[in-house]
Amino acid sequence: MDKRESMWDVYLRKGISRRSFLKGCAALTAMMGLSTDMLSEVVEAAEAKPLPVVIWLHGHECTGCDESFLRSASPLASDVVLNNIDLEYSHVLSAGSGEPFEAHLEETIQKYAGQYILAVEGAVSTKDNGIYCMTGGKPFVQTLQRVAKGAAAVIAYGTCATSGGIQAANPNPTGSSGISHFIGDKPLVNVPGCPPIPEVMTGVIMHVALFGKLPPLDGDGRPKQFYGNRIHDTCYRRPFFDAGLFAESYDDKGSKAGWCLYKLGCRGPETYNSCGNMRWYQGMSYPIQSGAPCIGCSNAHFWDEAPFSKRLPEYGPLGDIDKIGAGLAVATGVGVVAHGALSTIQKKKRQEAEQAEHDEKQVKK
Repeated sequence: MDKRESMWDVYLRKGISRRSFLKGCAALTAMMGLSTDMLSEVVEAAEAKPLPVVIWLHGHECTGCDESFLRSASPLASDVVLNNIDLEYSHVLSAGSGEPFEAHLEETIQKYAGQYILAVEGAVSTKDNGIYCMTGGKPFVQTLQRVAKGAAAVIAYGTCATSGGIQAANPNPTGSSGISHFIGDKPLVNVPGCPPIPEVMTGVIMHVALFGKLPPLDGDGRPKQFYGNRIHDTCYRRPFFDAGLFAESYDDKGSKAGWCLYKLGCRGPETYNSCGNMRWYQGMSYPIQSGAPCIGCSNAHFWDEAPFSKRLPEYGPLGDIDKIGAGLAVATGVGVVAHGALSTIQKKKRQEAEQAEHDEKQVKK
């Protein structure tokens, strides 16, 4: 498009009310994990900034990230694509195809050099010069490097793009890996998951679009607002873990009562993601809520940790889970004794202070 519209311009052109525009901005503010104090800044950016040009490349993958994105509910994926961003290229979400479509990609790269956001879904195949993943008649690794060169920022969607995913699982016959080694020094935000939560995907791209910079990132390049907590920390079954109550099989009384799934292979204690608080399908549920342990799909190389029923103590940080209940009970008992002793000491000090204050008053009299 010659004249790049802002989000507000699009709403005006389509006859959408100001009220709907503000509601959309409020939804985006929440989606990006921002405080409501930031709403005015979001509105200002949506009014003034042109829609960000987005090129969405697909490498070695199953298209599951697209499928997840299409199920975003607030805002709808259609609202994001048609009203919030200027999506110029995507194998899955574009109507164009063939040689004219590839020519349009080249035109977009040249026209918006240094301005567009590059979203990448899928791993990079490197073995045998990358012939195991071709797009537009060229190895994907070449296309990625060419397009990344002119990008303002890069978003890696899904565990395949961030660390290789299932393509990179042993023995990795295609030599697949994440995209970080192929994009130079471009600003990169990793959004792992197999697939990622759709609202997280929307929140990240809109943060880059509206503020022109990446959201705050952790040491692994993930947005802190979505990957700042372990699933273990936000899991509603956590009290059962703390009490040492675990399901031993999928059909025992503990499983039916909603006890902790740690012994059945749950990776929640080592997995950082928002499944426990944002959940899936418009907040309806997530794997642990449906009775299935977390498989740690946002962890690098999680496919190589199969079988997923394998318990964490064999390679994880929490030690012998069979003893954790007894250990917690002992710790609780020690805590009770310590608390009682501390209370006694504090009571004695309080009484001594009161007595000293009383004596002082008597002297003054």
